Amino acid sequence: MRGVNKVTLIGNLGKDPEVQVLEGNISVAKFSLATTETFKDRSGKQMSQTEWHTVVLWRGLAELAQKYLHKGSLVYIEGRLHTRSWEDKDKNKKFATEIVGDTLVMLDKRLETNGGESSPSHPGGEQGASHPEHLTNPGDSRGHSDGLDDLPF
Repeated sequence: MRGVNKVTLIGNLGKDPEVQVLEGNISVAKFSLATTETFKDRSGKQMSQTEWHTVVLWRGLAELAQKYLHKGSLVYIEGRLHTRSWEDKDKNKKFATEIVGDTLVMLDKRLETNGGESSPSHPGGEQGASHPEHLTNPGDSRGHSDGLDDLPF
């Protein structure tokens, strides 16, 4: 039986993406993403719990993240869990589990300036449009469709 490694998150960036360009002109972006769920405790009091995730985007998605995402941006990310390990300077083994994203949908509404021209917080579209932009990593061979019909909103 084949395994499934799929992560779907909607959350806000905790900081601006950090982008590096590796050998071969390959871009990689890394940022923290906060997801918050709310629930009522036994006494009926509204509670919220925030989880922090480290998201890694490669190539074209990394370049888009650098250009259009910033602290607080609301995004939909699809990807997979990846755990990596290394030794620190004291020879202690360290681990990090990250979400390697292969689909990015920017959910922020577009901003407009007073002059009537749109100042989009992300690429494309017409002035005042509020539909999200859906971007899939072009290097991803899994062949996603536009995916907008798959979203629950």
